Amino acid sequence: MSTEGSEAVIQHTSGWLDKARTQWQNFNTWLELDSSHLSPGRQLSVKYFTVAVILFFAQILFGLLAATQFLAPGFLYEILDFSVNRMVHINAMVVWMLYGFIGCVYWLLEEESGTEIVGLKLGNIAFWVLTSAVTLVVLVYLLVQIGPGKDSSLWLINEGREYIEAPRWADIGIVVVILIFFYNVVATFSKGKWSGIAGVLTLDLIALAGLYVAGMFYMTNITHDQYWWWWVIHLWVEATWEVLVGVIMAWSLMKLLGVKRKIVEIWLYIEVALMFGSGILGLGHHYFWIGTPEYWLTIGGFFSALEPIPLVAMVVHALYDAGTHSFKNSNHPAVAWIIAQAFGNFFGAGVWGFMHTLPQINLYTHGTQWSASHGHLAFFGAYATINIAFFYLAIQHWRGNVWMGGGMVNNWRWKWALGLLNAGVLGMTIALLIAGYEQSFIERAVGGSTWGGYFDAQNHPAFVSAMAWRLFFGLVTAAGFVLLVWDLMTIGKTETRKAQVIE
Repeated sequence: MSTEGSEAVIQHTSGWLDKARTQWQNFNTWLELDSSHLSPGRQLSVKYFTVAVILFFAQILFGLLAATQFLAPGFLYEILDFSVNRMVHINAMVVWMLYGFIGCVYWLLEEESGTEIVGLKLGNIAFWVLTSAVTLVVLVYLLVQIGPGKDSSLWLINEGREYIEAPRWADIGIVVVILIFFYNVVATFSKGKWSGIAGVLTLDLIALAGLYVAGMFYMTNITHDQYWWWWVIHLWVEATWEVLVGVIMAWSLMKLLGVKRKIVEIWLYIEVALMFGSGILGLGHHYFWIGTPEYWLTIGGFFSALEPIPLVAMVVHALYDAGTHSFKNSNHPAVAWIIAQAFGNFFGAGVWGFMHTLPQINLYTHGTQWSASHGHLAFFGAYATINIAFFYLAIQHWRGNVWMGGGMVNNWRWKWALGLLNAGVLGMTIALLIAGYEQSFIERAVGGSTWGGYFDAQNHPAFVSAMAWRLFFGLVTAAGFVLLVWDLMTIGKTETRKAQVIE
């Protein structure tokens, strides 16, 4: 390229960057968010929330692409295959919830400990390292979709293990980021004050960092390998996350509804106690068909159903207690999402999990769309909802702790977003349940788990119709997400009243 050509490219790029910078400044001006209302710790928290929302969008986008490919298998064939869309859909879900949880803990940490966050600079570095790593991993997923199963692939491209496909270097990075997060939490509570919530949170973060390591080594025996792999899927995601959500829920109930600390901490301790039964022993439902002893059929079937009970009890008890002072609360959207969490957790993780994990049923449903039905309702109900509640809490304070009670301008937006998101996920859950039931009957019971039975089930009108409804409700969920983002960007902009003080 000639010198003149190089200068033209540089000038063009510089002009484009200036235009993008101006557009970004205009967008920030339109948002009218003032970070001076937030402490440095909470400024770090909203960075995590922002990335969480972006990844939430990625989860929905790639989920819609995968749902379309069930109906039109040739759609984006050899450009963006179903296996890649499904992988990015699931990984985006796991990572955005992790971002949300870290943001929630940084949000409550200073207020709960009574002091500034220790190691805040380290926390900011960890945020940018994690975000850069996540961006790079997703780009590699999209650009390198097929390759040899070598050690170099495992370390640099894709680990190849369902749900935890991130390459080994990213695995190590995640553990390091969680350890930094753990240090910041423990050091801050040590400098300030400890509480029941602080103690449970600290113990849970030890498990959160430690259990992920179980997925980082291989064994030549496939049963042994699957055994440890399930530790990450179940004990990391479903046990340590459940307790983490319990901590976040307990703190938010005190702040939003003025619930007594004694009440939420009692249920939090019960949650921890039950985790040893429902979390560890409930893991047994994953051992049914991988060659482990038969006693796991009974143990796994029974304890799997107990996980969400204490969280539901905590919210019901808190609402009862809030009723004694006329159910006053300082943030209507956040409280609505917390109530959605309690019942979404109970039905998604509890009821759907229980009917799916009994061994007599699991024999026919294992690996069908029944699993996807349970997964959609459980992850949204148990985890997505509590993060969205904190998004509203953060926006309220980002605008200067403004009024978010009755009589807000454009009240309908958060209500419709709540309704569309929950209706969309519930609709997908029912559609996938019908598809899973059809698979269980045609493929397993009639077809005897043969390839012929598999293809008969995949082409059955009931299955195809159910997957069409799944796509429709996926679009409803996407509409709810768009409305949610619009509401988060605009709610409270014109509000001049201060938030109600809850004693």
